[in-house]
Amino acid sequence: MRIGHGFDVHAFDEGDFITLGGVRIPYHRGLRAHSDGDVALHALCDALLGAIAEGDIGVHFPDTDPRWQGADSRIFLRQVAALVRDRDLGVANADLTVVAQSPRLRPFIDEMRNNIASDLQVEPSQVNVKATTTEGLGFSGRSEGIAAFAVVLLLGR
Repeated sequence: MRIGHGFDVHAFDEGDFITLGGVRIPYHRGLRAHSDGDVALHALCDALLGAIAEGDIGVHFPDTDPRWQGADSRIFLRQVAALVRDRDLGVANADLTVVAQSPRLRPFIDEMRNNIASDLQVEPSQVNVKATTTEGLGFSGRSEGIAAFAVVLLLGR
C-alpha cells in the first residue's frame, strides 16, 4: 500500500474559461499557467508521483519545455497513471478538493470524476471530487486564484 498527497495553485489571469478535472468551465477569467492550469489534475499527478516516489509534476513535465505550453493536463495524468501501473500498483481511490471562491463548481463535479476515472482506468466510484470556498479569506477568498489538494491510495495488483 502507498499513499500520496498533492497540492497545486494557479493565479487567475485574462481569459474566458478555466479547466478543472479536464472540464472546460466558462468563467470571466482564465488561469496563469504554462499548460492548461488544471490545478485539480496537477495536484492529482503530484499525489500519484509522491506515492511512487517519483518526484513531482515539474520533474516530468517542466514548464521550461515548450512541448508542454498550453498542454492538456489529462495527458500528464495518463502518463503518470501509466508509471503507477508499470510498478504493478493500482489506484484504490483518489480524493480531490478544489478550493475556489468562484466559479461554482458543483455542476461540473460528475464530469470531472468521470474524466479522472477514465484516465486512471478505474471506476468513478473510486474517485471523489469536492469543491469548497475559504469563506472570503486568503488569496482564494479574494478570487486571486484556485488551489487543489489530492490524496491517493495505491495498492499492489
